[in-house]
This record gives sequence, structure tokens and C-alpha cells, in this order.
Amino acid sequence: MFSNGLRVVVTGAGRDTGRTLALAFAERGAHVAVSARDPAAAGRTADLIAQGGAGSAEAFGCDLANPDSVRGFAAALADRTDRIDILVNNGAAYLPGAGLDDASDDDIVATIAGAATGTVLLTRHLLPLLRASDRPDIVNLVSACGEVGHHRSDAHPAYYAAKHAQAGFAGILSHRLRAEGIRVISLYPPDFEQDGPRGPGTPLTARSVVECVLFAVGQPRDCFIREFHFEQVRPE
Repeated sequence: MFSNGLRVVVTGAGRDTGRTLALAFAERGAHVAVSARDPAAAGRTADLIAQGGAGSAEAFGCDLANPDSVRGFAAALADRTDRIDILVNNGAAYLPGAGLDDASDDDIVATIAGAATGTVLLTRHLLPLLRASDRPDIVNLVSACGEVGHHRSDAHPAYYAAKHAQAGFAGILSHRLRAEGIRVISLYPPDFEQDGPRGPGTPLTARSVVECVLFAVGQPRDCFIREFHFEQVRPE
């Protein structure tokens, strides 16, 4: 169940799934803090929200691979609000390549830092604002690449490493924060399409992933949905 005035943070919201998430929350009356590595991209998402829907938005630049940028984003939020109701850790740069040599050292460092270290640091710095909410949720868009034994993505091994780190963080956080009533909800979608038909034989779409997020955070507070796992229709 949603009510107007929810305060939501969505990282990686400058395009694609993050933008769809931000728009979906705004359509339901939330005030959304939209962050992206490119401040202009975040601004475009905030502009789309301003053009319609019941909610509102503010745009922020945040490079999750840069600890100073993460701390600056968290400080800016603390200056503007006394609580956060929902934090969506969506931001993570995808890195393709089957072989270790298919990406540079810098790309590998940025991939792991953005998805793993960035998620941990931002959650850490926003935890006081989440604790101030009477319905706090932390949502992590992980990936099937974070599942044990998964091998069906064309992502680089460093991306797999980053997503396994995210999964480990989400798992222990769910256990340790549950007593405080803070729900930690993680989604493990396989490679999916942004748009397309939504039939039983078609690939998963971003809209379906977003609707899973909305379903989970809309449940009564006694319902702790820890993880969403998905079947993948792409042939082996």
C-alpha cells in the first residue's frame, strides 16, 4: 500500500530501469531523489516526473565508484529531508566480456567499486534517515549473476564478482536489520530487456522487474520478502 509523500531514493536513475523505477514511484505520489553518475541524465528523469504524475523529484549527481561522491550525495539528502522511506540500490555499471582480458584494469575497478563498495557506503550513510522512517525498505537490484552457480550471462567475471558482493551484503543486512523493522529486499533478475512483449515465452522486461519492486514494498509491515528469483527463458 502506498501513500502520498513517501520519500524514495533511486540510484542509477538517469536511464533505463532506474528511470522506470523513479517514474513508477512518482506516479504513486512519492517524492523521489533521483541520482545518476551523470547529473544531466538525473535531471532529465526529474524533468519527466515534473511533467506528469502525482509525485515530485530532485536530481543529484552521484558516482557510486567514488566514495567522496557517495558521501556528498548522502550529505545533500540529509540537508533536505529528515527521513528516507525507501532506498533503491539500482546503480551499477554493466561490464561485458567473457574473458578477464576483455576489460581494462580501470573498468574492472570501477565495476566492482560502483556495485559493491558504492552500495555498502551509500546504505551505511543513509541508514540514519531510514531508521527515522516508520516504514523503511532497502531494495537491491542485484542480478542473477549474484546467484551461486549462475553462468548464463555474457557479463565480465568482474561483474559477477561485484554482484556476488552485493548479494552477500544484502543477505547479512536483511538478517541484522530485521529486528529494527527495516526490510531488505533483493531482486536477482537474469539479463532482461527494457521493453518488449510480456508473454510466457519472452524475455523478462524492466517493467516486470519494477512491478516486483512495487509489490514488495507495498506489502504490510509483517511481510518480509527477502528475495525474488526468476526463471530464465533463454535457451542454454
